[in-house]
Amino acid sequence: MKNIKWMFNESLPMEMHKARIVQKINLLEPKKRLEAIKEAGFNTFLLKNHDVFLDMLTDSGVNAMSDKQQAAMLQADDSYAGSETFFRLEAAIQKMFGMKFFLPAHQGRACEHIISKALVNKGEAVLMNYHFTTSKAHVVLEGGFVEELITDEGLNLNSTCQFKGNVDIDKLKDRIEKLGSKNIAFVRMEAGTNLIGGQPFSLENFEKVSKICKSNDIPLVLDASLLSDNLHFIKTREENCKNMSINEITLKLGALSDIVYFSARKLGSARGGVICTSSENLFKKMQGFIPLFEGFLTYGGMSVREMEAIAVGLEETMDEDVISQGPIFIEFMVKELLKRGIPVVTPAGGLGCHLNAMKFLEHLPQTEYPAGALAAALFIVSGARGMERGTISEQRDENGVEPLANMELLRLALPRRVFTVSHIMFVVDRLEWLFKNRHLIGGLEWSEEPEILRFFFGKLKAKGDWPEKLLENFEKDFGDSL
Repeated sequence: MKNIKWMFNESLPMEMHKARIVQKINLLEPKKRLEAIKEAGFNTFLLKNHDVFLDMLTDSGVNAMSDKQQAAMLQADDSYAGSETFFRLEAAIQKMFGMKFFLPAHQGRACEHIISKALVNKGEAVLMNYHFTTSKAHVVLEGGFVEELITDEGLNLNSTCQFKGNVDIDKLKDRIEKLGSKNIAFVRMEAGTNLIGGQPFSLENFEKVSKICKSNDIPLVLDASLLSDNLHFIKTREENCKNMSINEITLKLGALSDIVYFSARKLGSARGGVICTSSENLFKKMQGFIPLFEGFLTYGGMSVREMEAIAVGLEETMDEDVISQGPIFIEFMVKELLKRGIPVVTPAGGLGCHLNAMKFLEHLPQTEYPAGALAAALFIVSGARGMERGTISEQRDENGVEPLANMELLRLALPRRVFTVSHIMFVVDRLEWLFKNRHLIGGLEWSEEPEILRFFFGKLKAKGDWPEKLLENFEKDFGDSL
């Protein structure tokens, strides 16, 4: 990674790319933004993209492709079986992770479905550093259950700990002893724990987990969807890894894992999913489910053009100048918000900037969904779309009881090579105004609540007329400005 210094005191993140293709974006008038969020049931997932100014909902499938990825798509081999595209992607995966076998799927949650289908039996546990919404849902659908072994520091929103995604080794040993290794389907480590602020794990911690898993004959599964950010943090924060290349670190992670899977919509910056392993036994357990649920073994439901782009994207992931872009822009945004006293998860992690909604909106109880309310309020005053990562993202249990999330976060994702510094500063500016007027923001309640993954397509409504009052005060301060 290049170390660039500025003459003046305050440094700015430097884009290590130039824009050659651009896409026009639209900033609606404030009144129309209020209408749009009401129509969407105060769920940013249900906003229409033409109503969104800066889309910070996710980095999934919206990272910018490189020129080399676009060019590679032209050589795609559409053969149903024996496609050269498959073998090019297989070679890229083998070079990256050192794993022998590769199974394609149409996206990351399809990989989770296949792995859970193959490995989870009713009543078995899956141990995780921290769950992701779909990873947990697939385990539960197979009759299993999830136990989380994140370190205590991982749930501390403001910390100096550099690897808040680490597994607590004592907790891991305790759960294996109490549950019995035969009752544990697998241990899953997520690179860049999505729901607690994109926080990474260390290579040292991963090595310890792998050793324990191997001694107890428990498969270790690595969710590598956000691996590029985690690689950057291992390289820059872990003393023993500073002289290792990115590819050396990745090969080490592959050697320590029994299965690696990822959403290529994140890792690879194209649309697809990958499962890889060096175990022939695990490969054969999963193999039959690919043609049943995804597609033939040489494409797995993916477009071959996307597969060509993924192969190049994985190669580019080995370039430190490429993978550093997300983390350094996120760190810049976090620092700007901290200067203004705005509560944000620290240290800066991967994927995006995460606001602490419970501290931002201290007057709202969790049962009124502060992270969801903050997401709606931000859209009204800026047109920027973030994602609630809190209680709305949880799921009621079999008795209809709603579990309160460990954190109420508003995630502002920064897709790679998409936003400029001025885009980031615009959102920072609107958040500063919103923080000063936070007393105006009220709670939400359900109007349509699905049973499964309610945060995707459920609808809510405001408790009272706070959105109108918020807009009224915004227009007083900003006049005709958007």
